[in-house]
Amino acid sequence: MSRIGKKPIAIPSGVKIEFAGNTVKVSGPKGSLEITRHPAINVKLDDDKKKIIVENTNPASRLDRAMYGTTRALLNNMVAGISKGFEKKMEIYGTGYNVKEQGGKLILTVGYANPAEVAIPKSVKVVITIPATKGNETPAKFTITGYNKQELGQFAAVVRKVRPPEPYQGKGIRYGGEHVRRKAGKAFASGATA
Repeated sequence: MSRIGKKPIAIPSGVKIEFAGNTVKVSGPKGSLEITRHPAINVKLDDDKKKIIVENTNPASRLDRAMYGTTRALLNNMVAGISKGFEKKMEIYGTGYNVKEQGGKLILTVGYANPAEVAIPKSVKVVITIPATKGNETPAKFTITGYNKQELGQFAAVVRKVRPPEPYQGKGIRYGGEHVRRKAGKAFASGATA
C-alpha cells in the first residue's frame, strides 16, 4: 500500500469536484483542471464532502500500486493549484543579460547573437522584478506563477534550457536558490622554464 495514496486530500472552501466516468474535474477560484484516472483506481468524496479518498481496487498489480500514489499526488496538486496556485522563482546571471515580456512571449537576452523568445502558456503568468543584471553579482529576477503545476514546471525547464548555468563563472539562467557547482579555471604554471 502506498503511504501517499492512503492520505485523504482536504478540499478547501471554494473548490468543487466533479466526476464524469473516469474523468475527475477540479474547479475553483483560479480556474479548472481535469485528469483521467486509471481504471483500477477509484476516486470518491468523503461523506461530509470535505475530503477526496483514493482507493486501489487491485493491490496485487505492480502498475496499479504505482498509479495509486501517482493519482493521489496529481489530484492533490490540482486542488492546491486551483485554491492557492504555485510559483517558481528564476534568476539570470551574466553581465548584460536581461529579460522582458512582450506580446505573450518571454524575451531573453543571454549572450547569443539574437534574443531567445519563449511562448508563455495561457495558465502561466510571469512577473519580472529585476529586468536586467547588474554586473556578475546582482542577477535579473522573475517569478513564474500558475495553477497547473505540470505546465509551470515544464515552462520553467524550457526557460532554463535556453542558457543553463555554466560551471566556471556561473553565467546563465537558474532556478531561485539553485546551487551551481563551480569548477576552477585553467591554472597556468608560473616561474622560469628550463
